[in-house]
Amino acid sequence: MRVLVCPDKFAGTISAPGVAEAFAAGWLAEKPGDELVLRPLSDGGPGFVAVLAAALPAARRLTVPTTDPLGRPVEGEVLLDGETAYVESAQACGLHLLAEHERDPNHTTSFGLGPLVLAAVEAGAREIVVGLGGSATNDGGAGLLAALGAAPLSAAGYALPYGGAALAACESLGGVPRLREAVLVAATDVDNPLLGLSGASAVYGPQKGASREDVFTLDGALTRFAAVLQDLPTAPAGLAELPGAGAAGGLGAAVLALGGRVESGIGLVRRLTRLDDELDRAALVVTGEGSFDEQSLRGKVVAGVANAARDLGVPCVVLAGRVDAGRREAASIGVTEAHSLVEHFGSVATALTRPGDGLRELGQRLARQWSR
Repeated sequence: MRVLVCPDKFAGTISAPGVAEAFAAGWLAEKPGDELVLRPLSDGGPGFVAVLAAALPAARRLTVPTTDPLGRPVEGEVLLDGETAYVESAQACGLHLLAEHERDPNHTTSFGLGPLVLAAVEAGAREIVVGLGGSATNDGGAGLLAALGAAPLSAAGYALPYGGAALAACESLGGVPRLREAVLVAATDVDNPLLGLSGASAVYGPQKGASREDVFTLDGALTRFAAVLQDLPTAPAGLAELPGAGAAGGLGAAVLALGGRVESGIGLVRRLTRLDDELDRAALVVTGEGSFDEQSLRGKVVAGVANAARDLGVPCVVLAGRVDAGRREAASIGVTEAHSLVEHFGSVATALTRPGDGLRELGQRLARQWSR
């Protein structure tokens, strides 16, 4: 039996390659004669560059020193494939880079993404694909713009402090972004606008440490900043309301304001990894992510894989740390069945500390159930 295993990461516990390898080890322990094809995926969040590097063997990886959401030194990567570069915002802005007590989107910054983009420009890239997801920031890309040479300024002409809250005092940008005509592409499957009840602050702010009061403060600050971004000659009309503008704490809005576009992250990864070719040859596809919930149904890795499997008539099994999506909703996107580590272990704590063991055990169980 040919089984395609193509999960996303389980955020905070195990990487996408780790998920695939653990599940495959369990399956093959039970059914060693089966063929398992491993294609770890990403929709633009953590793991984006690593997934594409495996799919593009001719591309080269360039290590770039940068900073994390609190300005501390970290290293990121640029993946160069001809005149196209791929960067991952989470390498500089990721929530996983902060301890829980450090998470505060009032002050965290997207500045660290700037050196990655600038390194891509210096390497000669004409198109820079920025994977968006898993961010600790809510600054509308203000930090990124500052790193590119267009710092947000107060009415008195002073550079504003980093973080989302300070943008309430933004009146202008102090320069022109240095992109040398390179085009930015935001790779994301988040379709949220920048502002309002479905916006970056309200939906994702609490995950990044924002209190209820912070959410109102941040949304108001982004409202002010959106008006400043709208003045850029490359900004599209109605910038704040566009799908994807709220991705990664508003980094999507900054990309759009710089004349860039939003593209489906899982769609791009599917194309570059030739996932549909593998789907066409598979008897079963197994995908997954940390939490299979309502957000998963709106276009993340699981939805992208399940939709493609459904169109080809291939059954699709979802593995997750926890499953909160209803069966009917899951079936509507092509999911045949879903299994959670929390249910498997009967404990959230064990699911978080022993994901590899649980995935191997689920692999064995599903091999007995599905293998011919």
